[in-house]
Amino acid sequence: MNIDLTRQLISFVGALLILIAYVGHQMGWIHSRRVSYNLMNAVGSAILLWIALHPFQIGFIVLEGVWTVISIWALLRSRAA
Repeated sequence: MNIDLTRQLISFVGALLILIAYVGHQMGWIHSRRVSYNLMNAVGSAILLWIALHPFQIGFIVLEGVWTVISIWALLRSRAA
């Protein structure tokens, strides 16, 4: 498989995870404090952060980096409660 196609498919999965969490929350199917919501956001944004590193895209890196950190923080917070 072509490396560019592989990167596109991986980035699609990352975006899909974030969008599933977002739509689920907006439709009332997933609460924002649930582990599944924060896990989808953390994994999806981490994937997109990794994709943004090659080629280096600072705006995308900042967005996805912060999104990943906040999602992981929310996961850890929910486990502590």
